[in-house]
Amino acid sequence: MGRPDDEHLVDLAARLERDDPRFARALGSGRPARPREYRRTGAWGTLGVAVLLLTSGMALPEGILVAAGLVLAGIAVPLFDPHRDGPRR
Repeated sequence: MGRPDDEHLVDLAARLERDDPRFARALGSGRPARPREYRRTGAWGTLGVAVLLLTSGMALPEGILVAAGLVLAGIAVPLFDPHRDGPRR
């Protein structure tokens, strides 16, 4: 009777290992780590570069730096959405 549940758990563990191996290893060792969809290092880095470009574009009267900063900010903001890869409803 417990056999189908075991198969589902093994399938779930294999899928987790394939999707996010770092999270699966941390879960197995007992030291939890953030899942991939909640890691936002790239988003913060992109936003930091965007703010740097915006401020330098305002300090130096360079419109191309301001435009590049605005474009990068527009790219960085959606990266903070944890469900950006999932299907839209």
